[in-house]
Amino acid sequence: MGQDQTKQQIEKGLQLYQSNQTEKALQVWTKVLEKSSDLVGRFRVLGCLVTAHSEMGRYKEMLKFAVVQIDTARELEDANFLLESYLNLARSNEKLCEFHKTISYCKTCLGLPGTRAGAQLGGQVSLSMGNAFLGLSLFQKALESFEKALRYAHNNDDAMLECRVCCSLGSFYAQVKDYEKALFFPSKAAELVNDYGKGWSLKYRAMSQYHMAVAYRLLGHLGSAMDCCEESMKIALQHGDRPLQALCLLCFADIHRSRGDLETAFPRYDSAMSIMTEIGNRLGQVQVLLGVAKCWVARKALDKALDVIERAQDLAEEVGNKVRPDSVSWVWSQEPKLSQLKLHCLSESIYRSKGLQRELRAHVVRFHECVEETELYCGLCGESIGERNARLQALPCSHIFHLRCLQNNGTRNCPNCRRSSMKPGFV
Repeated sequence: MGQDQTKQQIEKGLQLYQSNQTEKALQVWTKVLEKSSDLVGRFRVLGCLVTAHSEMGRYKEMLKFAVVQIDTARELEDANFLLESYLNLARSNEKLCEFHKTISYCKTCLGLPGTRAGAQLGGQVSLSMGNAFLGLSLFQKALESFEKALRYAHNNDDAMLECRVCCSLGSFYAQVKDYEKALFFPSKAAELVNDYGKGWSLKYRAMSQYHMAVAYRLLGHLGSAMDCCEESMKIALQHGDRPLQALCLLCFADIHRSRGDLETAFPRYDSAMSIMTEIGNRLGQVQVLLGVAKCWVARKALDKALDVIERAQDLAEEVGNKVRPDSVSWVWSQEPKLSQLKLHCLSESIYRSKGLQRELRAHVVRFHECVEETELYCGLCGESIGERNARLQALPCSHIFHLRCLQNNGTRNCPNCRRSSMKPGFV
């Protein structure tokens, strides 16, 4: 298959894919890989296969094609192709919750000389890195990466990138419990879709509606949350977007739990868990189990809740597994501390209800250790951030504080950075 024929077949596959004939598109692209001798064409079709499998939640297949794409880029001996393939490899690992690998590949992207990283793909690299840092509960680094990605989007008039970053920022602020910002950013994403997204994939609208649903639910606006989630789910079903279907099912379950309708919540959690397990989203599984545990607590079935929490803790610890960065030493990557923090907080309330003081103290200690490790505390008042809804403000260093504390103290220098610089042996 020559160069022209390869281009025609890639375009044919894209037309099929855009008309939701996904399996036919995959068949066309697979034949191109089998028959084409054009390396550039093979590289492009591998990119199509990576994107398609990502949206279908087939993350292991996504990773497989990303690895083949890197081999093709090396054959082409082109740094720009290598950059694009490393970014796809980073995204594949991000979807599989292999966040330490995502960060490593993103750093490789940014270190490649003479590429488009500074102009076109740098923002996407920063976004993927920010998502990985957020997955590991490294909030300051996550915020730094998101803000860098946002600068790339503004400097290059890239509204699609800005939309994706706004959704990630919505997730960031939902996790640290500034619910006003958790709603503001996906609402901004929805505005971008309305203003610029006529030719965009509907996934951008679905993505913004899902994040708005999460924020509305946290704010207690359950009717609005249900409306947004239903719109997102409708698009996800039309496009066979399994990852988004799982997230919507989780959101539906949380909405029903917030309404006290546990009979409806349980099967939604079960459906979400089934898809999360199928696609390999371990952090998503932890979120599902946390919701299920809260349902059992509401039913006063405390032992069942503790069993579910134990399963969730095991999953959370798997995300921070051993990695080998070089041939000299083994190290531990950081596990997602926010998930652990939430699980310890729930365990603490259960053991307090059961009157078991020794277990209660153990979880109180671990809760505060997680707060310290994630720097999820206000450096001005000392209270932990993320326990309750509060308006937050980030300083230029990306450390976050209660807005009221910054207004009351009028500080310009970051207390957290000042403390870190005084630690013995700080470099």
